[in-house]
Amino acid sequence: MPTVLRFFGLRVVIYPNDHKPTHVHVIGNGCEAVFKLNCPEGPPELRENYGFSSKDLGDIAEELAKHMGVLCEKWREIHAHF
Repeated sequence: MPTVLRFFGLRVVIYPNDHKPTHVHVIGNGCEAVFKLNCPEGPPELRENYGFSSKDLGDIAEELAKHMGVLCEKWREIHAHF
């Protein structure tokens, strides 16, 4: 599972054998959230949350939005077959 970005002590992961729509898993501190990317311009949209607070989710979404270009490109690289 490639880690494509790190921030706030969290890992942003794209699974190679995953499915559409474009999304990332944010993992850390015993929590995980899944955000749809809505490529190419976003905004990232929460799909699932397992343990993050509302404030954390807002901060994560903001940080993901800053890196949309990189995240969408990484998704395309990892999932070239789509």
